[in-house]
Amino acid sequence: MRYLARAVDKVLPELLSGFGGVVIEGARACGKTSTGLEHSASSIRLDDPRMSKLIELDPSYTLAGETPRLIDEWQLQPQVWNSLRHEIDARQKAGQFILSGSATPADEARRHTGVGRIGRLRMRPMTLAESEKSSNLVDLGQLTSKSKLSGVRAKLTYQELAEAAVTGGWPSLLDQKLSFAMRFNRSYVEDLSTLHVPELLGSRPDTVRFTRLFQSLSRNIGSEVTASTLAKDVNADGTEISAKSVRTYLDALSRIFILEELPAWSVAVRSKARLRNQAKLMLTEPALACASLGISATVLAQDPEYFGQLFENMAVRDIRTYASVLDAQTFHYRDSNGLESDLILEFPDGSWAALEIKLGSSDKTLAQAEKTLLKLAHTVNTERRGQPRFLAVITGGEFGFTLESGIHVIPLSALAVPEAS
Repeated sequence: MRYLARAVDKVLPELLSGFGGVVIEGARACGKTSTGLEHSASSIRLDDPRMSKLIELDPSYTLAGETPRLIDEWQLQPQVWNSLRHEIDARQKAGQFILSGSATPADEARRHTGVGRIGRLRMRPMTLAESEKSSNLVDLGQLTSKSKLSGVRAKLTYQELAEAAVTGGWPSLLDQKLSFAMRFNRSYVEDLSTLHVPELLGSRPDTVRFTRLFQSLSRNIGSEVTASTLAKDVNADGTEISAKSVRTYLDALSRIFILEELPAWSVAVRSKARLRNQAKLMLTEPALACASLGISATVLAQDPEYFGQLFENMAVRDIRTYASVLDAQTFHYRDSNGLESDLILEFPDGSWAALEIKLGSSDKTLAQAEKTLLKLAHTVNTERRGQPRFLAVITGGEFGFTLESGIHVIPLSALAVPEAS
C-alpha cells in the first residue's frame, strides 16, 4: 500500500530531536505503524503472542536495534515503558525510540509519566488533505497575513463530501470502493464491543446495550450530551443501563481514541455572560457514526440536517490535525447568553482564531455565521487576549472567498496541511 505524507510527519522529527522517545497515539488502523516505520531505522511488533515470553526472558531485546527504534503496540506489554525510560536515561540521547499505541494502558497512573524524556503525538484518521481529497489552496497558518482570499475552489462536490464522510479517513480504504468502506466501518464498530473495549476493560460489555449506546452517541455527535442523557436514550426501548456504566464505556472509547472531547474555551469576556464548560462529544472518525446508524452516502446526502451535524465533526477532525502542526489547541465556545462558536484555535503565544462550521453556503447561512463571529470578536476581552488572528466559516460549498467584514469563507476540501510552525 502506498504511503501518503501525514501531518504528523511535520511534527515528529522535531519531537525526536528533543525527546529520547516519542509516543504516537491514535485509533487502530489510522496509520501509526506506517508513519512510525517511515521515521525509524529498526522496529519490533509487540502484538505477536510470542513477544510476552521473549520479553520476560530478555527485556533488553525490545530495546536493542538501530535508532530510532519503533516499538509497535507497546501498550500490550506496558512493562516496556519503565524499561524504555531507564534506557533513555542511560543513553542520554534524543531520538532513540518511537512507540505506537492504540490504547492507553489501565495502569498508566502507576507508571512514571516520562515527562522530559518521552513526548506524545496524537494521530487521527486521514484528513481530506492527507487523503488527496482537497485542492490544498488554503493554509490556516497563513490566514493571519491574508486579507483576502481569491481563486479558492473546493475539490469535492456535495455528493463526494457525503461519500468521504461515510468512507472515513482510514489509510487502508484509500483505493477501495465505497461499498467495501461501508463494510469495513460496520466491522470496526462491531469490533469495538467484541474486541477492543473488552480488551481494555477485561470484560465484554453487553452487546445490545453497547450497540444502543454507540447509536445514541452517533445521533448526538458534536453535542454537549451528558452520560445521563445517553443512558435515558438507551433505556427508551426497555434496555437497562446506568449513567455510571455509560461513563465507563465513554471512558473506554476515549482510551482507545475513538471518542475525543472538544473542551469548552475559558476566556475573559467583556459581558457578564457565564461561560458554559461542558465539552462536546466528538468521534475521532465520524464515518463510524454512519456505520452504526446504517447510513449510506445517498441517505446522508438526502438528510442535510444530520449531514450538517456529521460535517461539523468531520471538519473538527481535519482542523484539529492541521492545528497540531501549528501547535494550536482546539476548543468550542458557548455562554449563558446563547452565543456559540463551533471551533476556537488557541495558539502558543495566546492569540486565537474562531471558526464557524456550516455544511451549506447560502447567503443566509453565511450571514448568520458572520454575525456570530463578529459578535464573538466583540464579546471576547481583546484588551487581554488581543484581536483574533482570523475569523472564518468552514463550509461544504464550492468556492472560497472573503466577505467585506474580513471573514474568510473556506470549503473544507480546500484546506491544506499547514507548514510547521
